[in-house]
Amino acid sequence: MSLKSRPRTLNIPWSELVLVLGLVIAVLYMNSLSPAFLSLSNFFEITRIVTEVGLMALGMTLVIITGGIDLSVGSVLGLSGITMGFLYTAGLNIWLAALLGVATGALCGWINGQLITRAGIPPLIVTLATLAIFRGLALGISQAHSFGNYPKAFLALGAGYLGPVPNQLFLLVLLALGVGVVLARSTFGRFVYAIGNNPTAARFSGVPVNRVLVWVYTLSGLLAGLAGVIFTARVSSARSDAGIGTELDAITAVVLGGASIAGGSGSVVGTLLGLLLVGVVRNGLTLAFIPAEQQAIIIGAILLVAVLLNQVIRLRLGRN
Repeated sequence: MSLKSRPRTLNIPWSELVLVLGLVIAVLYMNSLSPAFLSLSNFFEITRIVTEVGLMALGMTLVIITGGIDLSVGSVLGLSGITMGFLYTAGLNIWLAALLGVATGALCGWINGQLITRAGIPPLIVTLATLAIFRGLALGISQAHSFGNYPKAFLALGAGYLGPVPNQLFLLVLLALGVGVVLARSTFGRFVYAIGNNPTAARFSGVPVNRVLVWVYTLSGLLAGLAGVIFTARVSSARSDAGIGTELDAITAVVLGGASIAGGSGSVVGTLLGLLLVGVVRNGLTLAFIPAEQQAIIIGAILLVAVLLNQVIRLRLGRN
């Protein structure tokens, strides 16, 4: 038993140590680009901006640990926000509309899970298709209009502060703790890791693989739906183009955090460190007036490097 647990004990701290070192280097470099970067107010601004991606990254952590991928989370964010905005404009109570917006995200995730488990379509293909479908639905519902004029109590979810700390940061930390406990302490968490390591062996061991996968994708959709509600509160408007490209940042955060694309490994702590690194890089580049298209190239390059390092580390640990 001790021999089996030894690689995990070595692997997770190693990836997190590399991330902390990367964060220090990124902070120092971004500070050299802009003197305004290294301040407490800017740090909280980073956490405020990355909350939506962080919520999606929590769900993506579960998905990637199972060996899957969810490319539709950005579109789910946009569809959930538009659904909430449309229902509120139609006269529904804002909190009920927000709840139905989150439920829309969960439904989208459930659809992904059903297509993957029942139809046997690979997650990459399913979520690539639903990425387009969900975005098309958001465009159809909005008819190229945005929905705004929300009450102040709702806007406080995404634009309010408790002292210097943005309100949505508390939500992200609370949910991160919840997902972390589920992964580390629950039977469901053990099932998630087992499926990622070997789904066939997990099935023969009595793990309800299909049911767990449906739950994983449903949770991913639910968290993306919640991100859509928070995003709407932050920018005071529900837009059909919200969340475009955010799936890249969510996947990058999870992979930077040490999760293997092949499945079987990953942690919430690693994901949060990866998220912070992505946020630091984006914020620093924005303060340095680097164009958005160049930022996308840099984030994509970071993802490639992260995957390469992940592979090299795993090969060396495997040989040892």
